[in-house]
Amino acid sequence: QGCSVCLLHPFVSVAVGSQLSLSLPPSLAPYLPRSLLAGASELLRRRSSRMESPRDVGGETMERGERPERAEPLTDAEREIIQNTWGPVYENCEDVGVSVLIRFFVNFPSAKQYFSQFQDMDDPEEMERSVQLRHHARRVMGAINTVVENLHDPEKVSSVLALVGKAHAVKHKVEPMYFKILCGVILEVLSEDFPECFTAEVQMVWTKLMGAVYWHVTGAYTEVGWVQLSSSAV
Repeated sequence: QGCSVCLLHPFVSVAVGSQLSLSLPPSLAPYLPRSLLAGASELLRRRSSRMESPRDVGGETMERGERPERAEPLTDAEREIIQNTWGPVYENCEDVGVSVLIRFFVNFPSAKQYFSQFQDMDDPEEMERSVQLRHHARRVMGAINTVVENLHDPEKVSSVLALVGKAHAVKHKVEPMYFKILCGVILEVLSEDFPECFTAEVQMVWTKLMGAVYWHVTGAYTEVGWVQLSSSAV
């Protein structure tokens, strides 16, 4: 609590994911905010001469039947850290969610193909004014809130994320790599907007949570027999 909110500038292009030499499971490295490399007080900002595609993120794509390594379960202390730091974020859930989606769509425009309401929007300011984008931002943040509130109940978390994964695989046909990218963007936004709360230790714990989220979502894709689409990652 007491964390000040300084919403990110949506025009800054930040690369998501990197190969790190830290002592983490390899499956978590692509989620790790680059602030952990440069120090908790400053994120590494890089402007690219071209727009990055999801294939540039962590050097991985999800092949048919492939799943990341499952992370260790959260400890009681880690669950408490997540819930304590989530409170100030959720108080500003719509603005934070909009910032996340704007960065996501600006840096990875191919993700917009799944959203007919704003897939033709290129201007971040226009995205910010979009009622549909704000509605989806609230849904994303609401889903995270459900996970955070039920960290004491792993079965509930698993069932919620399974529903999310299956809906996106069967109904929306979203490639699972976009969940990986979105997890990375969420971590970057939280560490930038709430620097007092999201210290290096806290970021490590949230990285572990996002790794678990991605693991459950990809599990749902595997269960429905997901077949990777080759064209939408371009």
